[in-house]
Amino acid sequence: MELVNKVIGTELSLFEKKFTESVKSTNPLLDRIMRFIIRRKGKQMRPMFVFLSATIAGSINDATYRAAALIELLHTATLVHDDVVDDSMKRRNFFSINALWKNKIAVLVGDYLLSKGLLLSVDNGDFKILQITSRAVKEMSEGELLQMEKARKLDIDESIYFDIIRAKTASLLAAACAAGAYSTTSEESVSERFRLFGEKVGIAFQIKDDLFDYGQDNIGKPTGIDIKEKKMTLPLIYALQQADAATKRRLIYTVKNNSNEKKKVNEVISYVQQSGGIAYAQQKMQQYKQEALDILQQYPDTAARRAMEELVNYVIDRKY
Repeated sequence: MELVNKVIGTELSLFEKKFTESVKSTNPLLDRIMRFIIRRKGKQMRPMFVFLSATIAGSINDATYRAAALIELLHTATLVHDDVVDDSMKRRNFFSINALWKNKIAVLVGDYLLSKGLLLSVDNGDFKILQITSRAVKEMSEGELLQMEKARKLDIDESIYFDIIRAKTASLLAAACAAGAYSTTSEESVSERFRLFGEKVGIAFQIKDDLFDYGQDNIGKPTGIDIKEKKMTLPLIYALQQADAATKRRLIYTVKNNSNEKKKVNEVISYVQQSGGIAYAQQKMQQYKQEALDILQQYPDTAARRAMEELVNYVIDRKY
């Protein structure tokens, strides 16, 4: 992402320093865990969306840095809590917080990160940005609970699927773009335009993750992890819609009762591939990506806009 680094590389480097300072604690255990988190952070994708949204809408300022920090604090907190909920021992190929320090400490660490984000906004009067991000956290929780509820009966149709991923995955990316734009313009109409842009990118991003489960896009052999976890993703939903009643019952029975049997899972994957589920999901992914890029076309053809387009293409066309 050469252009992204050229446009906001300096800001991202400064952000790294500011974020590291923002999570420091006088508690030795907390400070040790915070250093562990900082060393194992990901690509900072959401802060990139914050800074590029701010640059397209106006000029980066101190409020933009705080918005990026708030988004990253909330995102990190949700990951820590998710690992507890999912009983996950690994995060990005490293041990998770709960694996090293147990669940109780991990939950408290997540709470600490949330509180740091809240205080960062409240202490600086960034109430609108706090409102934008708090709404996203609410929607993420609702989306997760809706998915868990529907997983019991596997009665998810396409509209419910999009409700789930819009809330669970896309809402935080939408908040990142909205907060970035608002930090530099204070115009709600502009912020809403960027929120919608981020939402569409987030939906396309999640569909891409769904496709990985079926061994698409050079990731290698199918993983079937979503099927094993009884998650109804878009390729499978489409396949079930095309199936006759008997085939649909058999597929649902397999997902419900045989999801730990590799041979059975592979049969489901093969059916999804043959029924056009992969092609349909790819078409939907490209549709949302294009709708997001169309929103960007409302702004002048600047280096910042081209960098945002590069970032969108990167997160949708990634190979892992």
